[in-house]
Amino acid sequence: MTAPRFKGDPPTHFASPLLEDAGVPHLFTTRHFPGVTAFRDPHPPLGDPAWPLLDAHGLARSPAAFLKQVHGATVIQARAGGLAGEADAIVTDMPGLPVAVFSADCVPLLLYDPDGPRLAAVHAGWRGTVHAVVRAAVHALVETGARPERLLAAVGPAIGPCCYEVDKPVIAQLDRAFPGRWGAWVKSAGPGKWMLDLWAANEEQLRGAGVRGDRIFNPRLCTACRTDLFFSYRRGHHGRLVSIAALPAIAPETAAPPLASIEAAST
Repeated sequence: MTAPRFKGDPPTHFASPLLEDAGVPHLFTTRHFPGVTAFRDPHPPLGDPAWPLLDAHGLARSPAAFLKQVHGATVIQARAGGLAGEADAIVTDMPGLPVAVFSADCVPLLLYDPDGPRLAAVHAGWRGTVHAVVRAAVHALVETGARPERLLAAVGPAIGPCCYEVDKPVIAQLDRAFPGRWGAWVKSAGPGKWMLDLWAANEEQLRGAGVRGDRIFNPRLCTACRTDLFFSYRRGHHGRLVSIAALPAIAPETAAPPLASIEAAST
């Protein structure tokens, strides 16, 4: 797999080769990125110190649209910057409007439809994975005209199966949601303990929704292993990472029809 493209010294962020080569302005922050707001502040994800870097990457045309993340599978449409609502996936068809999600062990994903164009940012912890938020985001794009086999998916840093221990209550919910399938995503770590691979679970959901495996980029960067680069809630950090992207600027005559209103939970 092509390596992530880190920028800065120390690295402040990295890019997905899939999205960068497609001309999609985006970045995944590290702990060294300036201007990321405190984890529990009800404010935009990136403050004034971040604007020079955002501008350098085509992400400063307008303030980012973001979510109050609630560990579910609701998908919300964004057509302007600011707080879009309570959800864990945000979609847009507005060129130049950044959409962003926060994380600090959960899996962040960016989905790009080059034909629309359309864009989604997704936050998937274990609860969001149980509710299939990634699948909901893909379906939201498909309902507005996207072809799943044409989507590009970029996965950001998250806690890996090397470090993510879960217990019986988590496994019980996985078993109810994915009977006969969840076993491929875990390894036993002793009585009543398992190591959960959120990456594998969400990649399988992407493929199950029709996204091609060769159009999924996952550098498998573990937040708990790489505390030199990332924040990890499991390691006691209170900082947060931001995954942000915007549709490239396009001529009005080539723009896709507006997205239909999307504010329904899908499981």
